[in-house]
Amino acid sequence: MRFQIPRIFRGIFAASVGMWGFQAHLRAQIPGRPAMKKASESIREQEPSKVSPRVLERLTRESSSVLISLSKQRAYLMLGPEIAIDSPISSGKAAGMTPTGSFNVQEKDPDHHSNRYGNFVDRQGRTVRSGVSVQIDSAPSGTHFEGAPMKWFMRVSEGVGMHIGILPGYPASHGCIRMPAEIAPLFYEKCKVGTPVVIER
Repeated sequence: MRFQIPRIFRGIFAASVGMWGFQAHLRAQIPGRPAMKKASESIREQEPSKVSPRVLERLTRESSSVLISLSKQRAYLMLGPEIAIDSPISSGKAAGMTPTGSFNVQEKDPDHHSNRYGNFVDRQGRTVRSGVSVQIDSAPSGTHFEGAPMKWFMRVSEGVGMHIGILPGYPASHGCIRMPAEIAPLFYEKCKVGTPVVIER
């Protein structure tokens, strides 16, 4: 048995919904009030990468260091106090997912794949389930796990590294530091195992 809303209340409800929509439209038009944006539009809010050729050409693997600012969502490749590269990033989507403190590059792998996150793929190589975590998801029968690609990967702590990834304009990763495709290889080239990395709030 379906519950029928009396006609008079249906009219009031429709008018209320219309008013809410109208009020939302008015709020969006208020000067100085930021309009709601799609996530895809947020990427334009990040300043593009800045490279200083003069500093970069003097930088060596022995003299480089990395500074990552979570609040600014930026990574800096440094030569002492000078900035060779200033790049946007995307870090862990929840507080604590990207650790803060002083670290060193522990491992480098130009063609790394995640051992935690990826897809379940069948024998023909077709993706059956994407965006899975081996920690919480079980592989459907006849499938196997394929880790997500993390090109130009440099590990800084257990489960966290710098690598190429999608930058939506805000923290969105599982903890890793995602970098632009054109910038990650430059960081990789100028760092070595042992390069100091400071991650600050």
